Amino acid sequence: MIVPSLAKSLAAVHEQRRALETRIEALLEAHPLSQVLTSMPGIGVRTAAVLLATIGDGSSFPTAAHLASYAGLAPATRQSGTSIHGEHAPRGGNRQLKRAMFLSAFAALHDPASRTYYERCRARGKTHTQALLRLARHRISVLFAMLRDGTFYEPRTPYSLDEGHGGTPRARALQGSHPTRARGPPPHQRGPAERRNRPPNWSSAKRP
Repeated sequence: MIVPSLAKSLAAVHEQRRALETRIEALLEAHPLSQVLTSMPGIGVRTAAVLLATIGDGSSFPTAAHLASYAGLAPATRQSGTSIHGEHAPRGGNRQLKRAMFLSAFAALHDPASRTYYERCRARGKTHTQALLRLARHRISVLFAMLRDGTFYEPRTPYSLDEGHGGTPRARALQGSHPTRARGPPPHQRGPAERRNRPPNWSSAKRP
């Protein structure tokens, strides 16, 4: 009797989860920033919902660096005595936002520009997790510019490491000065951004 009861309870939980996801998706689609957020590769409904819940329209952050710091993705350098150690992501910041950006960076590896940036990081000696963190940091700068300027994500050239962390790919302006005036779907059609293999746990990974 116990097993059938547990199975019934589990089925009810799954049904509630599906209903909740449907509700979240409906609310997101009605939001004026929905198309802007989901135009970026690797950002689906759940990630966009996290972004809206944690940063809103991004207007409370003066610069991309402030947003990256809030997300715990701003680069930091360890120093001891006269030695300066490698760059790493700080431990602080909004963990929910940091995780969302990290996972979206992993999901975006199918995007040519994101993959190129990731591969260049690896070529410079970064580990898989370190390269993903750098990609997440770069992407949050892109996201900041998209929200600030009211633009869809549309890179024309691969990311360049020489741009620095603040560099962003070009984006096509929406019709009007605010995302609410946009018409039609974004130019970038998302792939199965969130149906990817599970990435490693960044929080327990060895830092550079």
